[in-house]
Amino acid sequence: MYFQKVFEPKTLAIVGLSLSNERHPANVIFNKNHFRYPVKVFGVNPRGGMYHKQPVYSSVSEIPEKIDLAVIAVRAEHVPAVMEECIDSGAGAVTVISGGFAEVGNRELQDRLVAIAKEARLPFIGPNCLGIYSTGQVDTFFLPSERMVRPEPGNVAIVSQSGGILVDQMVKFAGQGIGLSRAVSIGNKAMVTELDMLDFLSRDDMTDVIAFYLEGFGRGEGREFVRAAGKCTKPVIVMKAGRSPGGVRAVSSHTAAIAGDYPVFSSVLGQFGIVEARNEFEMVSFCESLSCYPRSVTGSVGIITGSGGHGVVAIDTCAAGGLNVPEVPSDLQETLRAKLSGSIQPIASLANPIDLTGSACDDDFVAAATMLSKMEAIDSMIVLLLPYLPDVTSDVGARLSQVFRQEEKPLIAYVPHVEKYRMIIEGFQLNNVPVSRSIEGAVLMVEAMRRCLPC
Repeated sequence: MYFQKVFEPKTLAIVGLSLSNERHPANVIFNKNHFRYPVKVFGVNPRGGMYHKQPVYSSVSEIPEKIDLAVIAVRAEHVPAVMEECIDSGAGAVTVISGGFAEVGNRELQDRLVAIAKEARLPFIGPNCLGIYSTGQVDTFFLPSERMVRPEPGNVAIVSQSGGILVDQMVKFAGQGIGLSRAVSIGNKAMVTELDMLDFLSRDDMTDVIAFYLEGFGRGEGREFVRAAGKCTKPVIVMKAGRSPGGVRAVSSHTAAIAGDYPVFSSVLGQFGIVEARNEFEMVSFCESLSCYPRSVTGSVGIITGSGGHGVVAIDTCAAGGLNVPEVPSDLQETLRAKLSGSIQPIASLANPIDLTGSACDDDFVAAATMLSKMEAIDSMIVLLLPYLPDVTSDVGARLSQVFRQEEKPLIAYVPHVEKYRMIIEGFQLNNVPVSRSIEGAVLMVEAMRRCLPC
């Protein structure tokens, strides 16, 4: 299927615009795109009229320009007729945000939509969905602009059966500094499925990492999806819902999908090198890590800290996740000790974790990172950076990032996420080094690379 007009439309029709209810979903979508995005928007209501000094057309066929994307927000029983209008008018694609289809048992009406679209070769997303968000291009979510939290532009795309989970992930991306390329809520996925989105996003120049929130598949779709994801040259991350008996029942009532046998599905994901996130916290950590380092590692970690307690927590967390923390050879320890500040040379512990103590300065962290970067036995590093150490400056993030740029060994930082430390965090993020707000999150970022098997 051709999806360029879905994500980068020049013209957008909003069908179902209300002339009396400003909070109607169609009105919300019309206003945000009319005022915020570089797309020409047309409103449609059978009564016609004017809306904010813009003409409202009584049907899609009356719009004087060819429509790239039509958003349908009318009652379920009226959707087939509107879709036929879109086809007759030459619309490029359709998003059906209306509910009332298979998710409530109205399978016949949904099948009718699919038959209409397939005959005309018209791609449509939904029904029962939020639609699409394409950074800087278009936003069909029926959420008011003032309540939306938008991540910065970036290279991670999210495809979700749940609109609510998708919006939550966008909020978390914004808070964690993860950039977003595309976001798609596919709802009942009556025609456009995860497989279609995987195919498009695997070729999308704006996207380097593809994340999925899945509730279930139609019969046979799961096997097809896993095979395609395993062949994708970009990292694919999957968070699967419906893992418990209660979750299976909820999936069926939410999007009419088949949840399937979770243990089997989880096992197959690992076999094909597809990264599984077990919860939203893992999903965010994995997306951030792989957006910076779309590669595979064995999981041999070097840890640098200014606090012995943090180092102990980190090594325990690595051990619990099956990551290896190899000891630094004694000769390299002595070489590093000679490069450290005189005040910490007698007290620093350099075996791994490398505990530079609370008296360390920027130069000490850089020296330790440079040494670990050259060790063949270590393929990734975690720096536990405590910004309240007296001799650590706001430049330390940028300086440590230069070590990564020179040596190209993945570096992950832990920094408490509070506004006071924003300059340190940005020193990493602006140099494409991921920063976690927790030690567990930093370890998960290494875990993501270990699970991401090379294609």
